[in-house]
Amino acid sequence: MKLLTFVLLLAIGTRPLLAQGAPPQSAPDQPYTMEYYYKVQWGHQQEFKQLFLKNHYPLLRKMVDSGRMLSVKIETPANHMTEDARWDYRVTIRFKNSTLATTANPDEERLIKQLWPDQTTYQREEQRRFEILLAHWDLPVTDITPLQP
Repeated sequence: MKLLTFVLLLAIGTRPLLAQGAPPQSAPDQPYTMEYYYKVQWGHQQEFKQLFLKNHYPLLRKMVDSGRMLSVKIETPANHMTEDARWDYRVTIRFKNSTLATTANPDEERLIKQLWPDQTTYQREEQRRFEILLAHWDLPVTDITPLQP
């Protein structure tokens, strides 16, 4: 009986927590937006940006050209934040749909080898980009702006 009571209390208590963080899902064939945040070691923001633009952005552009993604936008905050809230770069990607946003791209390895024939340099620079990265998180976002009558 105690176990049943505990399970019921746990289910009731956690239900609002689960519902709170779950954004409404769009229709399967609708665009799906993800924001990718990057927090870089202090003083290495420019180095990270250079490596990102050289070794990752061209791959994202290829995915836009292929139709997998609809757009890519890179932003940086105009003002400073507290250290715990700080992020240095936000990359917003609009995918064609949620399936493409949440599954691996089967062409990615081929594209990487095509874009960067010197794989030794590419691997070394990508390793450096991640060495100076303090944190990275992905956030799916849903536009809930009401339609105008």
